[in-house]
Amino acid sequence: MSLFSFPLFKKLSIAVIALITGAIIFFWIDSNTSLLSRAGEYAAESDSSYHLEHEIIKPEFLHGMVVNNLHVVEDQVKRNQRFTDLLTGYHVSVSAMQQLNLMPRSTFDFRKISANKKYTLLVEHDSLKTLKALVYEPNPVDYVVFHFNDSLMVELCQRKVDTLQRNISGRIESTLSHTIEALNISNDLTNKFVDIFAWVVDFQRLQKGDQFKLIYEENLVDEKPIGIGKILGVYFEHSGNGYYAFPFDQGDGPDYFDDEGNSLRKALLKYPIEFTRISSRYSKNRFHPVVKVFRPHLGTDFAAPTGTPIRSVGDGVIEEAQYKTNNGNYVKVRHNGTYTTGYLHMSKIASGIKPGTRVRQGQTIGFVGSTGLATGPHLCYRFWKNGVQVDALRVELPPSQPVKEAYFTSFQSVKETMIKRLELIPFPSASPELAVATR
Repeated sequence: MSLFSFPLFKKLSIAVIALITGAIIFFWIDSNTSLLSRAGEYAAESDSSYHLEHEIIKPEFLHGMVVNNLHVVEDQVKRNQRFTDLLTGYHVSVSAMQQLNLMPRSTFDFRKISANKKYTLLVEHDSLKTLKALVYEPNPVDYVVFHFNDSLMVELCQRKVDTLQRNISGRIESTLSHTIEALNISNDLTNKFVDIFAWVVDFQRLQKGDQFKLIYEENLVDEKPIGIGKILGVYFEHSGNGYYAFPFDQGDGPDYFDDEGNSLRKALLKYPIEFTRISSRYSKNRFHPVVKVFRPHLGTDFAAPTGTPIRSVGDGVIEEAQYKTNNGNYVKVRHNGTYTTGYLHMSKIASGIKPGTRVRQGQTIGFVGSTGLATGPHLCYRFWKNGVQVDALRVELPPSQPVKEAYFTSFQSVKETMIKRLELIPFPSASPELAVATR
Protein backbone atom coordinates (compact mmCIF):
# COMPACT_ATOMS: atom_id res chain seq x y z
CA MET A 1 0.00 0.00 0.00
CA SER A 2 1.35 3.47 -0.88
CA LEU A 3 2.71 5.86 1.74
CA PHE A 4 -0.07 8.19 0.76
CA SER A 5 -2.71 5.63 1.16
CA PHE A 6 -6.09 7.25 1.73
CA PRO A 7 -6.80 6.38 5.36
CA LEU A 8 -3.45 7.61 6.67
CA PHE A 9 -3.43 10.78 4.56
CA LYS A 10 -6.92 11.57 5.67
CA LYS A 11 -5.95 11.30 9.31
CA LEU A 12 -2.89 13.53 8.87
CA SER A 13 -4.88 16.13 6.99
CA ILE A 14 -7.49 16.28 9.71
CA ALA A 15 -4.80 16.66 12.39
CA VAL A 16 -3.06 19.52 10.55
CA ILE A 17 -6.31 21.36 9.94
CA ALA A 18 -7.23 21.00 13.64
CA LEU A 19 -3.85 22.41 14.75
CA ILE A 20 -4.07 25.36 12.38
CA THR A 21 -7.65 26.14 13.42
CA GLY A 22 -6.77 25.99 17.13
CA ALA A 23 -3.80 28.32 16.65
CA ILE A 24 -5.90 30.86 14.77
CA ILE A 25 -8.59 30.83 17.46
CA PHE A 26 -5.96 31.18 20.24
CA PHE A 27 -4.18 34.14 18.66
CA TRP A 28 -7.47 35.83 17.72
CA ILE A 29 -8.64 35.71 21.33
CA ASP A 30 -5.34 37.07 22.66
CA SER A 31 -4.86 39.68 20.00
CA ASN A 32 -2.17 41.42 22.02
CA THR A 33 0.15 38.46 21.37
CA SER A 34 -0.81 38.01 17.77
CA LEU A 35 1.95 36.78 15.53
CA LEU A 36 0.90 39.62 13.21
CA SER A 37 1.72 42.29 15.83
CA ARG A 38 4.66 44.62 15.10
CA ALA A 39 7.57 44.98 17.50
CA GLY A 40 6.75 47.38 20.29
CA GLU A 41 3.09 47.62 19.42
CA TYR A 42 2.03 45.99 22.67
CA ALA A 43 3.76 48.59 24.85
CA ALA A 44 2.43 51.48 22.78
CA GLU A 45 -1.14 50.31 22.97
CA SER A 46 -1.12 49.51 26.70
CA ASP A 47 0.45 52.89 27.84
CA SER A 48 -2.48 55.32 27.47
CA SER A 49 -0.97 58.09 29.77
CA TYR A 50 2.25 60.13 29.85
CA HIS A 51 4.57 61.21 32.67
CA LEU A 52 4.83 64.96 33.50
CA GLU A 53 6.52 66.73 36.40
CA HIS A 54 6.28 70.49 37.12
CA GLU A 55 5.93 72.94 40.03
CA ILE A 56 3.10 75.43 40.34
CA ILE A 57 4.11 78.55 42.31
CA LYS A 58 1.17 80.59 43.55
CA PRO A 59 1.78 84.24 42.63
CA GLU A 60 2.01 86.72 45.49
CA PHE A 61 0.63 90.16 44.76
CA LEU A 62 1.52 93.47 46.38
CA HIS A 63 -0.06 96.69 45.16
CA GLY A 64 -1.31 94.79 42.11
CA MET A 65 2.14 93.47 41.13
CA VAL A 66 3.57 89.94 41.29
CA VAL A 67 6.50 90.02 43.76
CA ASN A 68 7.54 86.36 44.02
CA ASN A 69 11.02 86.87 42.60
CA LEU A 70 11.60 90.37 43.97
CA HIS A 71 13.17 91.75 47.14
CA VAL A 72 10.57 93.81 49.02
CA VAL A 73 11.65 96.75 51.22
CA GLU A 74 9.02 98.55 53.34
CA ASP A 75 9.93 101.75 55.17
CA GLN A 76 8.74 105.21 56.17
CA VAL A 77 9.90 108.57 54.86
CA LYS A 78 12.31 110.17 57.31
CA ARG A 79 12.25 113.82 58.28
CA ASN A 80 13.82 116.10 55.61
CA GLN A 81 14.09 113.23 53.12
CA ARG A 82 13.45 114.04 49.47
CA PHE A 83 11.91 111.63 47.01
CA THR A 84 15.23 110.98 45.27
CA ASP A 85 16.75 110.04 48.65
CA LEU A 86 14.47 107.01 48.68
CA LEU A 87 16.21 105.71 45.55
CA THR A 88 19.72 105.87 47.03
CA GLY A 89 21.55 102.55 46.77
CA TYR A 90 19.38 101.18 43.96
CA HIS A 91 19.86 101.16 40.19
CA VAL A 92 17.47 103.20 38.08
CA SER A 93 17.95 103.63 34.33
CA VAL A 94 19.21 107.00 33.09
CA SER A 95 16.13 107.55 30.93
CA ALA A 96 13.76 106.83 33.85
CA MET A 97 15.65 109.29 36.08
CA GLN A 98 15.45 111.97 33.39
CA GLN A 99 11.70 111.46 33.11
CA LEU A 100 11.41 111.60 36.90
CA ASN A 101 13.19 114.98 36.99
CA LEU A 102 10.93 116.37 34.26
CA MET A 103 7.67 115.05 35.72
CA PRO A 104 4.96 117.77 35.94
CA ARG A 105 3.40 118.56 39.30
CA SER A 106 0.01 117.67 37.88
CA THR A 107 1.19 114.03 37.81
CA PHE A 108 2.92 114.05 41.20
CA ASP A 109 4.07 116.96 43.37
CA PHE A 110 7.34 115.87 45.00
CA ARG A 111 7.09 118.81 47.43
CA LYS A 112 4.20 117.05 49.16
CA ILE A 113 6.16 113.98 50.22
CA SER A 114 5.77 113.85 54.01
CA ALA A 115 7.66 112.34 56.91
CA ASN A 116 6.30 109.11 58.43
CA LYS A 117 4.44 108.15 55.24
CA LYS A 118 4.93 104.55 54.12
CA TYR A 119 6.75 103.58 50.94
CA THR A 120 7.69 100.21 49.41
CA LEU A 121 10.58 99.31 47.10
CA LEU A 122 10.44 96.30 44.75
CA VAL A 123 14.02 95.30 43.84
CA GLU A 124 15.53 92.70 41.49
CA HIS A 125 17.85 90.03 42.96
CA ASP A 126 20.86 91.18 40.96
CA SER A 127 24.22 92.73 41.76
CA LEU A 128 23.00 96.22 40.80
CA LYS A 129 19.89 96.08 43.00
CA THR A 130 17.78 97.15 40.03
CA LEU A 131 14.67 98.99 41.21
CA LYS A 132 11.52 97.70 39.54
CA ALA A 133 9.01 99.91 41.32
CA LEU A 134 8.45 102.31 44.22
CA VAL A 135 5.06 102.66 45.92
CA TYR A 136 4.35 105.82 47.95
CA GLU A 137 1.31 105.91 50.26
CA PRO A 138 0.23 109.45 51.26
CA ASN A 139 -2.82 108.08 53.09
CA PRO A 140 -4.54 104.73 53.72
CA VAL A 141 -6.63 104.98 50.54
CA ASP A 142 -4.40 106.52 47.85
CA TYR A 143 -1.07 105.19 46.65
CA VAL A 144 1.25 106.09 43.77
CA VAL A 145 3.23 103.43 41.87
CA PHE A 146 6.43 104.46 40.05
CA HIS A 147 7.43 101.73 37.56
CA PHE A 148 11.16 101.96 36.75
CA ASN A 149 11.82 100.10 33.51
CA ASP A 150 13.60 101.51 30.46
CA SER A 151 11.10 104.33 30.75
CA LEU A 152 9.12 105.65 33.72
CA MET A 153 5.42 104.93 34.21
CA VAL A 154 3.37 106.42 37.05
CA GLU A 155 0.05 105.01 38.31
CA LEU A 156 -2.29 106.86 40.66
CA CYS A 157 -4.26 104.18 42.51
CA GLN A 158 -6.89 103.89 45.21
CA ARG A 159 -7.82 101.03 47.51
CA LYS A 160 -11.41 99.95 47.94
CA VAL A 161 -13.07 101.60 50.93
CA ASP A 162 -15.75 99.66 52.78
CA THR A 163 -18.22 101.46 55.04
CA LEU A 164 -19.88 99.94 58.09
CA GLN A 165 -22.53 101.44 60.34
CA ARG A 166 -21.71 101.28 64.04
CA ASN A 167 -23.49 102.21 67.26
CA ILE A 168 -21.95 103.56 70.43
CA SER A 169 -23.30 104.85 73.73
CA GLY A 170 -21.62 106.52 76.67
CA ARG A 171 -22.23 108.17 80.01
CA ILE A 172 -20.29 111.11 81.46
CA GLU A 173 -18.79 110.15 84.83
CA SER A 174 -16.36 113.05 85.20
CA THR A 175 -15.39 114.85 81.98
CA LEU A 176 -15.96 114.25 78.28
CA SER A 177 -12.22 113.72 77.83
CA HIS A 178 -12.17 110.89 80.40
CA THR A 179 -15.28 109.31 78.87
CA ILE A 180 -13.76 109.50 75.39
CA GLU A 181 -10.61 107.81 76.65
CA ALA A 182 -12.58 105.08 78.43
CA LEU A 183 -14.66 104.35 75.32
CA ASN A 184 -11.62 104.49 73.02
CA ILE A 185 -13.48 106.91 70.74
CA SER A 186 -11.41 108.39 67.92
CA ASN A 187 -10.67 112.12 67.86
CA ASP A 188 -12.38 112.32 64.48
CA LEU A 189 -15.69 111.01 65.85
CA THR A 190 -15.43 113.19 68.95
CA ASN A 191 -14.88 116.35 66.92
CA LYS A 192 -17.79 115.61 64.58
CA PHE A 193 -20.03 115.00 67.61
CA VAL A 194 -18.91 118.20 69.35
CA ASP A 195 -19.30 120.30 66.20
CA ILE A 196 -22.92 119.17 65.77
CA PHE A 197 -23.98 120.33 69.24
CA ALA A 198 -21.37 123.05 69.80
CA TRP A 199 -23.96 125.87 69.78
CA VAL A 200 -26.47 123.91 71.87
CA VAL A 201 -24.29 122.42 74.61
CA ASP A 202 -21.26 123.85 76.43
CA PHE A 203 -18.95 120.84 76.36
CA GLN A 204 -16.67 122.46 78.91
CA ARG A 205 -19.51 122.28 81.46
CA LEU A 206 -20.92 118.79 81.07
CA GLN A 207 -22.43 117.17 84.14
CA LYS A 208 -22.01 113.73 85.59
CA GLY A 209 -24.84 111.57 84.28
CA ASP A 210 -25.05 113.25 80.86
CA GLN A 211 -25.26 110.48 78.28
CA PHE A 212 -25.35 109.95 74.54
CA LYS A 213 -26.04 107.47 71.72
CA LEU A 214 -24.55 107.68 68.25
CA ILE A 215 -25.03 105.87 64.97
CA TYR A 216 -22.14 106.57 62.62
CA GLU A 217 -20.22 105.29 59.62
CA GLU A 218 -16.74 103.82 59.90
CA ASN A 219 -14.54 103.51 56.81
CA LEU A 220 -12.26 100.49 56.43
CA VAL A 221 -9.54 99.42 54.00
CA ASP A 222 -8.55 95.75 54.03
CA GLU A 223 -10.77 95.36 57.13
CA LYS A 224 -8.74 97.99 59.04
CA PRO A 225 -10.44 101.21 60.26
CA ILE A 226 -9.10 104.33 58.54
CA GLY A 227 -11.55 107.02 59.59
CA ILE A 228 -15.07 108.12 60.41
CA GLY A 229 -17.70 108.92 57.80
CA LYS A 230 -20.99 110.63 58.57
CA ILE A 231 -22.77 110.65 61.90
CA LEU A 232 -26.22 109.32 60.98
CA GLY A 233 -28.07 110.01 64.22
CA VAL A 234 -27.44 111.27 67.76
CA TYR A 235 -29.41 111.40 70.97
CA PHE A 236 -27.75 113.45 73.73
CA GLU A 237 -29.07 113.98 77.26
CA HIS A 238 -27.62 117.05 78.97
CA SER A 239 -28.84 118.47 82.27
CA GLY A 240 -32.02 116.44 82.00
CA ASN A 241 -32.82 117.67 78.48
CA GLY A 242 -32.77 115.47 75.39
CA TYR A 243 -31.33 116.62 72.05
CA TYR A 244 -31.54 114.87 68.68
CA ALA A 245 -29.46 115.41 65.56
CA PHE A 246 -30.03 114.02 62.07
CA PRO A 247 -28.20 114.78 58.81
CA PHE A 248 -30.41 115.81 55.91
CA ASP A 249 -29.61 117.12 52.44
CA GLN A 250 -31.93 119.74 50.95
CA GLY A 251 -29.96 119.89 47.73
CA ASP A 252 -26.98 121.97 48.85
CA GLY A 253 -25.13 119.38 50.93
CA PRO A 254 -25.98 117.62 54.21
CA ASP A 255 -26.64 119.66 57.34
CA TYR A 256 -27.72 118.62 60.85
CA PHE A 257 -31.20 119.30 62.17
CA ASP A 258 -33.01 118.63 65.44
CA ASP A 259 -36.22 116.62 65.74
CA GLU A 260 -38.30 119.68 64.81
CA GLY A 261 -36.35 120.37 61.63
CA ASN A 262 -34.36 123.33 62.99
CA SER A 263 -30.73 123.61 61.92
CA LEU A 264 -28.10 122.89 64.57
CA ARG A 265 -25.37 124.61 62.57
CA LYS A 266 -24.39 128.24 62.96
CA ALA A 267 -22.54 130.46 60.54
CA LEU A 268 -19.28 129.80 62.43
CA LEU A 269 -17.82 126.80 64.25
CA LYS A 270 -17.59 127.26 67.96
CA TYR A 271 -14.13 125.75 68.42
CA PRO A 272 -11.10 126.64 66.28
CA ILE A 273 -9.21 123.41 67.10
CA GLU A 274 -10.13 119.84 67.89
CA PHE A 275 -12.05 119.58 71.12
CA THR A 276 -9.66 120.17 74.01
CA ARG A 277 -9.30 121.81 77.40
CA ILE A 278 -9.90 125.56 77.83
CA SER A 279 -7.01 126.85 79.90
CA SER A 280 -8.16 130.46 80.22
CA ARG A 281 -11.46 132.15 79.42
CA TYR A 282 -12.38 135.62 78.21
CA SER A 283 -11.97 138.06 81.13
CA LYS A 284 -11.93 141.82 81.69
CA ASN A 285 -9.38 141.40 84.50
CA ARG A 286 -7.01 138.44 84.43
CA PHE A 287 -3.59 137.99 86.06
CA HIS A 288 -1.17 137.59 83.15
CA PRO A 289 1.25 134.69 83.80
CA VAL A 290 4.14 136.35 81.91
CA VAL A 291 4.01 140.07 82.74
CA LYS A 292 2.63 139.35 86.26
CA VAL A 293 -0.06 142.07 86.26
CA PHE A 294 -3.85 142.12 86.08
CA ARG A 295 -5.18 143.17 82.71
CA PRO A 296 -8.01 142.23 80.31
CA HIS A 297 -7.75 138.94 78.49
CA LEU A 298 -10.05 139.39 75.52
CA GLY A 299 -9.67 135.92 74.14
CA THR A 300 -10.14 132.24 74.95
CA ASP A 301 -7.06 130.04 75.46
CA PHE A 302 -7.17 126.42 74.31
CA ALA A 303 -4.40 124.19 75.68
CA ALA A 304 -3.11 121.81 73.03
CA PRO A 305 0.18 120.18 72.00
CA THR A 306 2.52 122.03 69.66
CA GLY A 307 1.63 121.29 66.05
CA THR A 308 -2.10 120.74 66.62
CA PRO A 309 -3.93 122.03 63.49
CA ILE A 310 -5.87 125.29 63.89
CA ARG A 311 -8.94 125.71 61.68
CA SER A 312 -10.79 128.76 60.48
CA VAL A 313 -14.18 128.76 62.17
CA GLY A 314 -15.88 130.00 59.02
CA ASP A 315 -15.54 131.06 55.41
CA GLY A 316 -13.72 134.34 55.01
CA VAL A 317 -10.73 136.32 53.77
CA ILE A 318 -7.33 136.54 55.49
CA GLU A 319 -6.76 140.08 56.79
CA GLU A 320 -3.44 139.48 58.54
CA ALA A 321 -0.91 136.65 58.64
CA GLN A 322 2.38 137.66 60.24
CA TYR A 323 4.56 137.71 63.35
CA LYS A 324 4.20 140.32 66.11
CA THR A 325 6.05 140.55 69.40
CA ASN A 326 3.09 139.81 71.69
CA ASN A 327 0.90 137.76 69.35
CA GLY A 328 3.71 135.65 67.89
CA ASN A 329 2.68 134.04 64.61
CA TYR A 330 -0.96 134.92 64.15
CA VAL A 331 -3.75 135.00 61.57
CA LYS A 332 -6.81 137.24 61.40
CA VAL A 333 -9.84 136.25 59.30
CA ARG A 334 -12.70 138.53 58.26
CA HIS A 335 -15.83 136.41 57.77
CA ASN A 336 -18.32 139.10 56.79
CA GLY A 337 -19.28 142.65 57.69
CA THR A 338 -20.07 141.60 61.26
CA TYR A 339 -17.63 138.90 62.42
CA THR A 340 -13.83 138.65 62.49
CA THR A 341 -11.67 136.06 64.29
CA GLY A 342 -8.01 135.95 65.36
CA TYR A 343 -5.65 133.03 66.11
CA LEU A 344 -2.48 133.77 68.14
CA HIS A 345 0.83 132.16 69.24
CA MET A 346 1.04 129.71 66.31
CA SER A 347 4.18 127.62 65.92
CA LYS A 348 3.81 128.34 62.20
CA ILE A 349 1.27 129.68 59.75
CA ALA A 350 -0.03 127.17 57.22
CA SER A 351 1.31 127.22 53.68
CA GLY A 352 -0.54 129.57 51.36
CA ILE A 353 -2.16 131.58 54.15
CA LYS A 354 -1.49 135.26 53.41
CA PRO A 355 -3.51 138.50 53.29
CA GLY A 356 -6.22 138.38 50.62
CA THR A 357 -6.44 134.57 50.58
CA ARG A 358 -9.98 133.18 50.79
CA VAL A 359 -10.42 130.31 53.25
CA ARG A 360 -13.24 127.87 53.92
CA GLN A 361 -14.83 126.83 57.19
CA GLY A 362 -12.70 124.11 58.81
CA GLN A 363 -9.60 124.81 56.67
CA THR A 364 -6.25 124.56 58.49
CA ILE A 365 -4.69 128.02 58.74
CA GLY A 366 -1.86 127.29 61.20
CA PHE A 367 -0.57 125.13 64.03
CA VAL A 368 -0.54 125.49 67.82
CA GLY A 369 2.66 126.84 69.33
CA SER A 370 4.00 129.22 71.98
CA THR A 371 5.43 132.11 69.95
CA GLY A 372 5.13 135.66 71.25
CA LEU A 373 4.05 136.37 74.82
CA ALA A 374 3.19 132.81 75.92
CA THR A 375 4.34 130.43 78.65
CA GLY A 376 3.49 127.21 76.83
CA PRO A 377 1.81 125.78 73.75
CA HIS A 378 -1.77 126.97 73.36
CA LEU A 379 -4.08 128.87 71.03
CA CYS A 380 -5.43 132.27 72.02
CA TYR A 381 -8.66 132.63 70.04
CA ARG A 382 -10.17 136.09 69.63
CA PHE A 383 -13.55 137.14 68.32
CA TRP A 384 -14.80 140.52 67.04
CA LYS A 385 -18.44 141.49 66.49
CA ASN A 386 -18.91 144.80 64.70
CA GLY A 387 -15.31 145.68 65.53
CA VAL A 388 -15.62 145.00 69.28
CA GLN A 389 -13.93 142.02 70.96
CA VAL A 390 -16.45 139.72 72.64
CA ASP A 391 -16.46 136.32 74.32
CA ALA A 392 -16.35 133.81 71.46
CA LEU A 393 -18.06 131.13 73.55
CA ARG A 394 -21.02 133.32 74.50
CA VAL A 395 -21.76 135.17 71.28
CA GLU A 396 -25.13 134.37 69.72
CA LEU A 397 -24.99 133.62 66.01
CA PRO A 398 -27.96 133.26 63.65
CA PRO A 399 -28.69 129.62 62.74
CA SER A 400 -28.81 128.22 59.26
CA GLN A 401 -32.17 127.79 57.58
CA PRO A 402 -34.51 125.03 58.90
CA VAL A 403 -35.77 122.18 56.71
CA LYS A 404 -37.70 123.67 53.81
CA GLU A 405 -41.39 122.90 53.53
CA ALA A 406 -40.88 121.06 50.23
CA TYR A 407 -38.51 118.60 51.94
CA PHE A 408 -40.22 118.28 55.31
CA THR A 409 -42.06 114.99 54.54
CA SER A 410 -38.79 113.37 53.45
CA PHE A 411 -37.07 114.70 56.56
CA GLN A 412 -39.81 113.28 58.80
CA SER A 413 -39.28 109.82 57.29
CA VAL A 414 -35.51 109.98 57.90
CA LYS A 415 -36.03 111.25 61.44
CA GLU A 416 -38.59 108.59 62.46
CA THR A 417 -36.43 105.76 61.11
CA MET A 418 -33.37 107.00 62.97
CA ILE A 419 -35.22 107.60 66.25
CA LYS A 420 -36.42 103.97 66.22
CA ARG A 421 -32.83 102.80 65.70
CA LEU A 422 -31.51 105.04 68.47
CA GLU A 423 -34.15 103.74 70.90
CA LEU A 424 -32.83 100.20 70.39
CA ILE A 425 -29.35 101.18 71.64
CA PRO A 426 -29.06 100.74 75.43
CA PHE A 427 -27.32 103.30 77.60
CA PRO A 428 -24.27 101.95 79.45
CA SER A 429 -24.22 101.26 83.18
CA ALA A 430 -22.93 103.77 85.71
CA SER A 431 -19.30 103.29 84.66
CA PRO A 432 -18.42 104.14 81.04
CA GLU A 433 -18.37 101.12 78.79
CA LEU A 434 -18.55 100.59 75.09
CA ALA A 435 -21.60 99.22 73.29
CA VAL A 436 -20.90 98.64 69.61
CA ALA A 437 -23.04 97.02 66.94
CA THR A 438 -22.68 96.80 63.16
CA ARG A 439 -25.15 96.34 60.38
